[in-house]
Amino acid sequence: MALSTQPTGRKRLIHHLDTPDVSFDDQDAILEILLSPIGQHRRHHTKPSKGKRSGKTRADSAADASVANETHVQTAPQKPELSAHVDVGFNSITRKLEETSKETPKARGDTSAQATGDAKRPYSMIFVARGNQSSAFNCHFPRMVGAATRASPSEERTRLVGFSKPCSERLSAVLGVARVSSVAVMRDAPGAEALWAFVQKTVSPVDTSWLEESKASAYRPTQIGSTETIVGAKKAKITA
Repeated sequence: MALSTQPTGRKRLIHHLDTPDVSFDDQDAILEILLSPIGQHRRHHTKPSKGKRSGKTRADSAADASVANETHVQTAPQKPELSAHVDVGFNSITRKLEETSKETPKARGDTSAQATGDAKRPYSMIFVARGNQSSAFNCHFPRMVGAATRASPSEERTRLVGFSKPCSERLSAVLGVARVSSVAVMRDAPGAEALWAFVQKTVSPVDTSWLEESKASAYRPTQIGSTETIVGAKKAKITA
């Protein structure tokens, strides 16, 4: 008995971009500089998160935790200024990149006091722990970074740094968060000058040649190919 073969699916063209290559030595140096400012404060004065809790907690445990948190807030020193200029997590970073890519070049270049708030301030650096996760969770970052910074000068474009080896556990331990996949630092963040200078020197901007081609004004005539083929004979019209 002959086996029926399934028809192959239709083919389509998918565009993809690669994350800029960063040597392992540079990755180690960048990771050390990245973790030092916020990590010191969180390590000593922030209770590590254990993720989502399953089930219900007892009332007395919740009360004890509330009292402990109040005492901790009173004794803990103020967070470093850099903390307000850092976003952690897949959702928050992706959401802001999406908002930035929708802005017009005029709005993105506005330097007024209202436009230079954190909500309008673009990212200078985005760090992704690629070694711990599937590419489905980070393959969109190169395209979104390229679209969000397409109108910026080359030296000011957001740098995308992918950590090839697993470092998510180290990021989680330092930041006091159960799981960390990505960290983003805003432009002109206080205390991040040394990190930005090193990243700017060692990491190249995301290639956006596919966006530059769309701006070309050269006329391209339509090219239609013609091929002769054989079709069945035309059926004669039957009259009653």
